[in-house]
Amino acid sequence: MLKIRSGIGYDIHRIKKGSRGLFLGGIKVAEDLEFTAHSDGDVLIHALIDSLLGAVGEKDIGEQFPDDDDRYKNIKSAILLEKSVRILKQNHYEIMNIDCVLIAEKPKISPFKNQIRENIAALLSIPIEDFNLKAKTKEKIETDIVGRGEAVECYCISLVRYSL
Repeated sequence: MLKIRSGIGYDIHRIKKGSRGLFLGGIKVAEDLEFTAHSDGDVLIHALIDSLLGAVGEKDIGEQFPDDDDRYKNIKSAILLEKSVRILKQNHYEIMNIDCVLIAEKPKISPFKNQIRENIAALLSIPIEDFNLKAKTKEKIETDIVGRGEAVECYCISLVRYSL
């Protein structure tokens, strides 16, 4: 029996000046910025986790890894992604493909796109062509915090198949 499911994920975090660095897809894309978040705040990985967990009908990232749990304080989001992939495998699902849209005025994402794609593909053990990333801006339309350059947001959709 062929069973294919999809899931969508979304995340947003404010950015601020800081020395921890700003990570997207597990790659440091800015030295002098950081996310305001309990973990490292990697919005791409957080949206990806929610899309994968949603595809297999599991609890979302906030329920799996609550922000009031000190075990996840400042944790690298790549570790949370690895834990989420184990949940997929335990439920006998494998990733078919993922498509993400990352929206930010700053920092510029395009210089890092290939490195992010390579890193996520490696973390998920999937071919790079099965992970797509589009970097967008809000064209400096300042009607919200992303357009003003005060936050970064990401949408991801994942397609998985049951594989027993």
